[in-house]
Amino acid sequence: MEDKILKTIKLVRKQIKSFKIPSVTVVSGQKDPYQVLISCILSLRTKDKTTVEASRRLFQVADNPYSMVKLLQRRLEKLIYPVGFYRNKSRTILGISAKIIKDSSGRVPHTLEGLLALNGVGRKTANLVLGLGFNIPAICVDTHVHRISNRLGWVKTKKPEETEEALKKIIPRRLWIDLNTLLVTFGQNICLPVSPFCSKCHVYNFCKRVGVKKMR
Repeated sequence: MEDKILKTIKLVRKQIKSFKIPSVTVVSGQKDPYQVLISCILSLRTKDKTTVEASRRLFQVADNPYSMVKLLQRRLEKLIYPVGFYRNKSRTILGISAKIIKDSSGRVPHTLEGLLALNGVGRKTANLVLGLGFNIPAICVDTHVHRISNRLGWVKTKKPEETEEALKKIIPRRLWIDLNTLLVTFGQNICLPVSPFCSKCHVYNFCKRVGVKKMR
């Protein structure tokens, strides 16, 4: 099983080289946990291009919790617009920044429990921050990772949390951090939710195509 998974991941990695990587992965190039955290919040229900542009505008003005809490909410809203739910996200960002300052002197928590204690941070965001922000092995399971892992036949789960735990048992620890970027990019371009491009897929022979009713 592990050998098949490793071959699949290798093929996916090769196929996605020409595709754009997810927005949070782009931002994570700065290796700043705070910026990864804020970009994760901005990315929810928002296209990658919009997230990257909003993150850049925002971090040019405020790239740490101390400078962030000095912003008026109205200005923050203008900086991140047109990300989805920008008003709610501006409140969340200000609240998280204030809590980080109060509880840990401006340092982002580096544990799953600590990150989940922040209002507005779910398990997906927390694992992404651990991996991309702190380089701590963690598997971030979003809709793409959940769908593709089941479609390939790696796991048989109904909830993202179940998928995360199942993947931890079969994916080598050294690949945990990269898995989200690989499968999200693959899921956005080849392994689409509906009518995936199976005719173009490099892992066709390794895929059980669970739940696939129509393909291209």
